[in-house]
Amino acid sequence: MKLSTFLMATITTSAALFSTPMLADTAPLPDLDGRTIVAVTENAYSPLNFIDPKTGNGIGWEYDAFNEIAHRLNAKVDWKLSSWDTMIQAVKQGQFDVGMDGITINEERKKEIDFSIPYMVSQQFMLVRQDEERFKEHTAFAKNDDLLIGAQPGTTNFYVAVYNVLNGDENNSRIQLFETFGASVQALKTGDVDMVLMDASSARGYIGANPGIFKLVGDPLGTEEFGFILTPNSDLTPAINAAIISMKEDGTLEMLNKKWFFDYNN
Repeated sequence: MKLSTFLMATITTSAALFSTPMLADTAPLPDLDGRTIVAVTENAYSPLNFIDPKTGNGIGWEYDAFNEIAHRLNAKVDWKLSSWDTMIQAVKQGQFDVGMDGITINEERKKEIDFSIPYMVSQQFMLVRQDEERFKEHTAFAKNDDLLIGAQPGTTNFYVAVYNVLNGDENNSRIQLFETFGASVQALKTGDVDMVLMDASSARGYIGANPGIFKLVGDPLGTEEFGFILTPNSDLTPAINAAIISMKEDGTLEMLNKKWFFDYNN
């Protein structure tokens, strides 16, 4: 299967995933009357959020999507930056109104913060160097004690590595931890680790930005839904959900998928 076809099969924004009822075509979106929404991201998860090498500004799928959400809701966005390991707690405490970083919706996190409806669904695959021939699927990787995984602690990628590859051992020395997702990919590139688990959406960004360096191998190891995180009981949640639905209905989400996962070239 060609990479573009492969990614199309694993990236979806299907309305069937939305638990919120679909809006009628004529239903008006909420008007936030020029309100400023303080939004936070990390700028380390290409192509969802990252630094434009040409300008030094933050760009990506999530930037475009949330700027469009704010436009539709008659709101402004005040963009902030935070490391991944503090982002959820900061949004929970109300330091920011909304956060995004390819954050997987799960029950444990729902106890801490609010989620929007999913804006994207993706699957976890093994990203390896282009010349990797020692393994082609996760069971062969698990059997070779010399092989190392790069991961960012507390992320879906980390827990998929632990429970889907290394038999549930969170302290396994074969998992090399990095402060950012980008650092783990750089370690893969330089040969310090042998595999990084990555959702298909980000894989397109890294493979495209590094021609001939990386490839994906094996079957998907997990499926995840991405959502925006919000302060508990936020009055913004229903408005953001309505905007996401409208962007699904009019094709905007698919347009963003094409722009960032297939057409973008830095």
